[in-house]
Amino acid sequence: MNLDRAVLGLAGTMTVASVALAVFVSTWWLLLTAFVGLNLLQASVTGFCPAAAVIRRLGVEAGCALR
Repeated sequence: MNLDRAVLGLAGTMTVASVALAVFVSTWWLLLTAFVGLNLLQASVTGFCPAAAVIRRLGVEAGCALR
């Protein structure tokens, strides 16, 4: 697994988890979905992804999109 796939996997997991929490617990969990979406948008514009920085420190090798 490379860094790109790890970031996409984390974003997808967080989105699905927050939607499930919104359905079963509270609709306030949709704010997490919005946060994930805004973070992805910010990363596409600036090229910096905080999640990628954390995952990189865990030793995951870089992909072609995130370095």
